Amino acid sequence: MWQGVARVYPLLGLCGGYALLMFFNPLRQALGDGFRCISRYKRIWLTFALLGFGYFVFQFITFTPIRNWADLDPNQIVSLPNWYWPRFVEIWRETPLPALEGVAGIFDNATTTYPLSIVAAVLMIINWRGLHGALLRALRKRYRLWSYFIYLILLLSALASLLKPVVFWRLPEWSGLVSAAGLLRISATVDTVAFIFEYLFGVYIQVYLITVCLAWIKGVSFEEGELFRFAMRRFSYVLEWAGIVVVLSTLIVRLPLLLAYFTNIPGVLDYLPIERVLMSGFIIAFCSVQISLALHNETLSEAIHAHRRFIRKNAGFLAWFLIICGIHFFGIMICDAIVRSAIADRLGALFLWKFIFACLRGIVTGWLLASWVCLFRQRESGRANQEKWIQY
Repeated sequence: MWQGVARVYPLLGLCGGYALLMFFNPLRQALGDGFRCISRYKRIWLTFALLGFGYFVFQFITFTPIRNWADLDPNQIVSLPNWYWPRFVEIWRETPLPALEGVAGIFDNATTTYPLSIVAAVLMIINWRGLHGALLRALRKRYRLWSYFIYLILLLSALASLLKPVVFWRLPEWSGLVSAAGLLRISATVDTVAFIFEYLFGVYIQVYLITVCLAWIKGVSFEEGELFRFAMRRFSYVLEWAGIVVVLSTLIVRLPLLLAYFTNIPGVLDYLPIERVLMSGFIIAFCSVQISLALHNETLSEAIHAHRRFIRKNAGFLAWFLIICGIHFFGIMICDAIVRSAIADRLGALFLWKFIFACLRGIVTGWLLASWVCLFRQRESGRANQEKWIQY
């Protein structure tokens, strides 16, 4: 009995410390506004939950061997008291990097968009709700002659995203036509090109959700199709910064993995965690550039200068926000690691948990993104009403 009581004390201390942190930090207003925002516009967190769960379903179908329907029996949850629950020291090492990437995602692209990016590619090509036309007009007005080159990259990466599932699905049947090494090179090349569209689609989703938060802050109503097109025009300003992130991510992370299929690069996977840390650190170091571009329609150099001013004047608030983001992402990653380890090979329980986890992460991500928009608007002194007019 005393052992059971002793185990409760750390949990009570953890909950008490969390309550003190949330009620007595200097960001209470922004965090509260963010929660009210996602309560009013549930699409903010539902979007992240849908994209996250869609990616899990893709991985589950592709990589999980299902022998029979009994493997998916939800009654597996009944044996929960008999599961082996790992200790914190056994699983914590696999959580800091995903938590760091979750924090960086608030300022860049907070979710994986594949395989729903395939649907997005189809909708873009057929000009759903006029988004294709809005993108073309925005690119021509913003980048002039460069717009055709940018559009070509977007179109090729969208086609690669459409081709990606076909390549992976037909690979076994092509084994007689192409060598195994050749098949791997083809699939890796298609995946690298498709990554551009998947990432930019994620950035557009981020910009759209930022505009939803902005509409809540200003108390304005909107028509859904108009908001999609409005977000596309704002996306054209963010695209220049997103292009820099794409180039750096390709050079630092994607290119070494791709080259490993064509030539011998010893230990290429050993450097992957370091490369991911570098990309996350870069995004956090320039955390306000994306939102500044989305809200003020300024040039990239103006956004970087504004970021420097924002950091100088609000370093303490930003540090608090990063700490709160880190605690929440680290907490949900710890929960995911513990539950997945306890579930083991119970596929039905794993499927149920991943649905719950996708909703939990969607709520946390949506809340922190909305809180970031509220904090940025509250702390950017003198710029709240200086958005430049969109000339198209």
